Amino acid sequence: MEEYLERCRNRNLEQKKVWYADVVEAYDRARPRYGEDQIRRSLELAKLAPGARLLEIGCGPGTATVAYARLGFSVLALEPNAVMSRSAESNCTPYPAVEVRTTTFEEWPVEAEKFDAVLAATSFNWVSPESYPKVAQALRRNGSLLLLWNTRMQPGREVWRVLQEIYETHAPALAHLETRAEQESSLRKFGQRIVASGRFCDLVYEQYIREATYTVDDYLLLLNTYSPYLALTPPNRNALFEALSERILANFGEQVQLFYLSALQVARRAD
Repeated sequence: MEEYLERCRNRNLEQKKVWYADVVEAYDRARPRYGEDQIRRSLELAKLAPGARLLEIGCGPGTATVAYARLGFSVLALEPNAVMSRSAESNCTPYPAVEVRTTTFEEWPVEAEKFDAVLAATSFNWVSPESYPKVAQALRRNGSLLLLWNTRMQPGREVWRVLQEIYETHAPALAHLETRAEQESSLRKFGQRIVASGRFCDLVYEQYIREATYTVDDYLLLLNTYSPYLALTPPNRNALFEALSERILANFGEQVQLFYLSALQVARRAD
């Protein structure tokens, strides 16, 4: 997971604008939502009340945007991918206090000290550390940085033992089952780098263990939204997915049980 976070940070602005363009519908349909417990706890830690103004970085199709807007928050949501941005606008139509702008955070003209919180939902890994001062600049005094995470969903060990050979054949670079401990370690190190920037302090980290059941088709749809799979050539990805589908159906039937880590990190602007 650490390598994935690093690769996202290193992508240039033009890559950020098109990276998910071909999988927007799959992303909106297959990616897990953020838990109500996760969202309400972030608000509690940041001491935010309905009506507060949030800046969201990388809103995607508006998954987290809708969740906060539904609770009465005003959101300026930035999304570099034009297709994603249109999806977010559509999903946020019932919430007039949401504005979606198609831009990278780096290219957005900062509105200094205008926001009670900056929100990023499984997207802050796309922000380079060089932009952390700009994030802090957008916050009011005592404003908070809210980071929500849903880590890459993983099959259980029994399922992985059956699938590992296929990965070794078709995508050796992906032939590793991430453990919860590895995912947690990566997120904690990420939080340490944010504090080390000197722009944020009083970081709180909390996590939740989740599980979900997907049909085989939806599982492959989900995989197709993850960056390491998007980086495969289409022939390799198609061959991998075909082999995975056949093996799962033959051994486990129509459904597969998945596990993942949901986490939140809340830090205060260092004044």
